[in-house]
Amino acid sequence: MGIFDHLPEVDNIALDIIPGDTLRERLDSLGISAYRLSKETKIQQTRVSKILKGERSITVDTALRFGKFFGTSAQFWINLQINYDLKVALEKNKGELAEIHHY
Repeated sequence: MGIFDHLPEVDNIALDIIPGDTLRERLDSLGISAYRLSKETKIQQTRVSKILKGERSITVDTALRFGKFFGTSAQFWINLQINYDLKVALEKNKGELAEIHHY
């Protein structure tokens, strides 16, 4: 048993669900525009827009600001991004990873 065997799998994360989808759901449920989020968090409006479209990642700084704004942890937002990035990387490198032997 390896030291990382206890970590959860990420196979259940759908590739077509981006962190921006969760952000959009939060905004919609609160009736808040992306523009207002941008202004109140001091995040550039283009950055927020690109996160919503899946064209930019949620950075640690952005996660801190989203956490403060939505009353969640920054970890929640960064986990969304990391889990998505990991799933994409696993899918992209599936062939090469299959050739690596576990010791």
